[in-house]
Amino acid sequence: MRTFAVAFHKVVSDDTGHDRRVLQWRCLIRSSSEMFALAEAKAMLCERLGVADWQMRADSCEIREITNLAA
Repeated sequence: MRTFAVAFHKVVSDDTGHDRRVLQWRCLIRSSSEMFALAEAKAMLCERLGVADWQMRADSCEIREITNLAA
C-alpha cells in the first residue's frame, strides 16, 4: 500500500478583501492508487464534517504521495 497526504482548501476573503486559500481539512490515506485515495479522502471529509458533498466545505483538494515515512 502507498500513503497519500490529501489537503482540502477553501478560498475566502480576508478583512482587506484579498482572497486567501485556507486549509479546511487534511488526512493521510493508505491506498493502492491516487484515484482511490482521493475518493476515500473525499468520503472521509463528508462523514467527519457531516456534509453530503465535500465541495460544501472546500473549493479544491491536493494529493501527494508520501514516500519516506519513518518505520
